[in-house]
Amino acid sequence: MTFSSLTALSPLDGRYAARVAALAPLLSEYGLMRRRVQVELAWFVELSDAGFAEFAPLSGASRALLRSWVDDFSEADAQAIKAIERTTNHDVKAVEYWLAGRFEPHPELARSAGFVHFACTSEDINNTSHALMLGAARDQVLLPALDVVLAALAALAQAEAATPMLARTHGQTASPTTLGKEAANVHARLALARERIAAAPLRAKMNGAVGNYNAHLAAWPDFDWERFARRVVEQRLGLVFNPLTIQIEPHDGMAELFDALARANTILVDWCRDVWGYVSLGYFRQKLRAGEIGSSTMPHKVNPIDFENAEGNYGIANALLAHFSAKLPLSRWQRDLTDSTVLRNMGVALGHTLLAHDSVARGMARLEVDHAALAADLDGAWEVLAEAVQTVMRRHRLAQPYERLKALTRGKAVTRESLHAFVGTLVELPAAERARLEALTPAGYIGMAAALAARAAECPPAREGSGRPAEPDRPESP
Repeated sequence: MTFSSLTALSPLDGRYAARVAALAPLLSEYGLMRRRVQVELAWFVELSDAGFAEFAPLSGASRALLRSWVDDFSEADAQAIKAIERTTNHDVKAVEYWLAGRFEPHPELARSAGFVHFACTSEDINNTSHALMLGAARDQVLLPALDVVLAALAALAQAEAATPMLARTHGQTASPTTLGKEAANVHARLALARERIAAAPLRAKMNGAVGNYNAHLAAWPDFDWERFARRVVEQRLGLVFNPLTIQIEPHDGMAELFDALARANTILVDWCRDVWGYVSLGYFRQKLRAGEIGSSTMPHKVNPIDFENAEGNYGIANALLAHFSAKLPLSRWQRDLTDSTVLRNMGVALGHTLLAHDSVARGMARLEVDHAALAADLDGAWEVLAEAVQTVMRRHRLAQPYERLKALTRGKAVTRESLHAFVGTLVELPAAERARLEALTPAGYIGMAAALAARAAECPPAREGSGRPAEPDRPESP
């Protein structure tokens, strides 16, 4: 059997590969190798500028060459590193050896090849690489995908801000709202979740085997290695420096990001389920696609499959994200390797998240509001005005307002006529108040819903991510 998208174990690499393709160069093994090359060369170049007599500053030509190795890193380069790893059985050491081989034809670089990976532990390279990968995936792919969903919610909130809709609490008819207000509720929650995703710090360390700069000080005991490491992490790589660690950066910032992503996903699961219900009630119709089939046996079916697909993928993503945030901050003593294989699955969790965001956006683009269905549902629910009537009765101190409306409405069919007949008996109310209640309809009983919905478009612009690579489109040059 030949391997292809049809034989892929994961649907992210098969059925859905095109829809998550933007993450592939960022979170794949290729992406990890590219970031490792970037970090190794950033450390190497900074060492050349440190003022050591043994390592003179690199020439402009050498710096440009190293920069090209990062900017033009290819799949062939990754395959070459992979070939070395088959001998070393160590992925980071394979990168070091690959760089040493690239240095050989260039005398200035070859003379200083020993300073590649100087005093570093593999985790110095890996933790910075993973942070760069996450930063790029967040800022270049996930946040823009979330912004598409936010824009769709804002548009729905604005367009249907004043469209009355029967609310349901506990599945039963309740005080009316508007369709736009319900979209605005989700928009507000999701906008806040987006801020937390963007603000999650991407921390990194470059302090050696157990976080104490042991090897660094053995080589140059009078050099300020902590300041040097901070400069590489913050200025060359654009990350947040963590000064106190064991061998690994403890991943608390990663956990914060994964929790924030899961929170946004959960909000959208809630929305997917609500939309699914509104489609079932007929509030939304779905635009037809030529040739599409909803059921192999029932020709009439137009199913809300985009929202169902999104809900399923959010569930997979959140299961992984929860494991990441619970497991990654844990390490036995100064280091164990259990985080390594878990981190290799970041692309899986973020891929299912991206796929779900895309499904929500596709689903919302298909929705059409059936205003007649909304109006008919409201017109059959005059019992929801019992709240208004008893509240006005309370204001005017009528006896037992709640109890009297309960006797009128609970478990009974309420019509316009029966409600008006009851209001007509409230002779204690001022005539103007009785007239106002008799003029009220379920569709008109929406409180501030329309005004609240209109605020959805007034939310401040989403903030950019923090702790991201200085150049989002390309790794920062060494």
